[in-house]
Amino acid sequence: MNKHSENSSYREKLIEHLFIGELLKLSWREKDCRLEVGKPEIGNSYYDVILQENKVVRHVQLKASFIGSKTSRQNVNLKLADKPSGCIIWIYFDEESLKLGPYYFFGDIPGQPLPSLSDANVAKHTKGNQEGVKTERPNLRVLNKGNFKIFDTIEQLYEALFEAKKAF
Repeated sequence: MNKHSENSSYREKLIEHLFIGELLKLSWREKDCRLEVGKPEIGNSYYDVILQENKVVRHVQLKASFIGSKTSRQNVNLKLADKPSGCIIWIYFDEESLKLGPYYFFGDIPGQPLPSLSDANVAKHTKGNQEGVKTERPNLRVLNKGNFKIFDTIEQLYEALFEAKKAF
């Protein structure tokens, strides 16, 4: 077992903090410190972070995979579609240096809800029940990597989040 799997919760929070740090650094350098960051207080939220720049509010579900990972899909909570401008950001990172990027984005332009998930498959539990059946998780849908728009840099992602006319 390696460090990444033994300490997966630690790594998840580390990637989240590095990501937020990159966004804040960009806001500091180029956006007049306009970015605000919030976290849900309750642990059963379907998003991980709230990002706001001026009047654009994004409820973001974060996902992370190391570059070269075989992961090709992610589960998404349907409740994210209830939030204005909800989105999923799938962060790839270098396993050794923890350098972030590329960034996979599933969402719409600012002010628009999450694109429809009606065609997405219903997610299933990873472990079977007593009979070995992997039951459905009705509030989750599966998105394949091909459903995401790829941004190579944090600057491109920032534009997609807050200035979509430039990014899309």
